[in-house]
Amino acid sequence: MPGTPGEREKSLDVIQRELTAFARRARAAAARLHPELPLVSYTLLAHIDDRHGCRATDLAAHYMLDKSTVSRQIATLEKLGLVERHPDPTDHRIQVLHPTEAGTQALASTQASRRAAYQERLAEWPAEDLSRFAEYLLRYNSTGDSTQQ
Repeated sequence: MPGTPGEREKSLDVIQRELTAFARRARAAAARLHPELPLVSYTLLAHIDDRHGCRATDLAAHYMLDKSTVSRQIATLEKLGLVERHPDPTDHRIQVLHPTEAGTQALASTQASRRAAYQERLAEWPAEDLSRFAEYLLRYNSTGDSTQQ
């Protein structure tokens, strides 16, 4: 691998610090959606919306979260009126989570705000740099166990 061990360690330190800053901004964006809505809940709501509904067990499996964690987050989303449960049409014993109208609107508003913030932050970046950055993020997020941070 290119670079000395010292150079690699320095780069890894910068990456860790900057990903932590990135995560803080993501949590702040989630807080703008609703002050009582933690990032995990925001992420689950976005996933439910993207999938046009899903089961809580699907969320737990996808994000590698404990079922009780997902249950608490879903309870918060329901209490805030952002998610509701519907029986699965093929098996009425199964409950499928769906975003409410308010949940969909809240997501759309927050996503528009986030997109505008990214556009502003990255306005001076050449298209090549944006493309490389997107490729690196895809590569990073698809490598290894996502629970190791």
